[in-house]
Amino acid sequence: MWEAAHPAVVVSRGDAPHEWRSTAIADSHWYVTWRGGPTGGDPHRFGTEAFYASLGRAFVAMCAVVPVLFLIEALDVGLHADLDVAAGIIPHRIQGLDGVFFSPFLHADFNHLYSNSIPLILLGTFVLAAGTRRFLWSTLVIILVSGLGVWFTGSPNSVVVGASGVIFGYLGILLTRGVVERSWWNVAVVLLVGLLYGWQLLGILPTDERISWQGHLFGLLGGIVAAILFRRRRAELDQPQHTEPPLTLP
Repeated sequence: MWEAAHPAVVVSRGDAPHEWRSTAIADSHWYVTWRGGPTGGDPHRFGTEAFYASLGRAFVAMCAVVPVLFLIEALDVGLHADLDVAAGIIPHRIQGLDGVFFSPFLHADFNHLYSNSIPLILLGTFVLAAGTRRFLWSTLVIILVSGLGVWFTGSPNSVVVGASGVIFGYLGILLTRGVVERSWWNVAVVLLVGLLYGWQLLGILPTDERISWQGHLFGLLGGIVAAILFRRRRAELDQPQHTEPPLTLP
């Protein structure tokens, strides 16, 4: 998130013919198993057909979200609507409280939006791949924790907008899932993102007055909370997933 003096805008910086069959599973996901294939059907288990299918769908969905953000920014610029100030978070002011819900969809300019797009797609894809409902509820928790954190602790002479609080929240989800769900690939994703965007982690520190470090910090905390609240229970982790039913003969 970026922060500036009011009325300037603060911006926050996922050997026989093979037979295919579709099977409904939990978390509003559909996956495809390949009868006779070498892998199982657990979409949460790295390397399975269902895992890659779920990841592919999540990537397409996140790629569809970003153009919507660009459309909002284009309308804001083209119509001179000044949505950043009208719908951003203004800390400590009641009229700026509704910005908690709107600010993640707004950006100060296209450069700000560009900088958020790739991390949002990358991290959002891996968070969404674990289930649509978990993704939506987790995103809501992140938006609330990040937005309210900014509203309570930010400067009242600033306006805060941007999706970077959500991005840091997704980072917190993946890191926490790696621990609480014993999912090493979640940790691997975080390490990969750290190599690519590690410098952005400095955004949780008050190093630049233009950046709302509170949004980044509380977004990260919101992601940790969401990962714990919506974690897969131990019984789910231990039991085999989506096994083939036994074959019965007449």
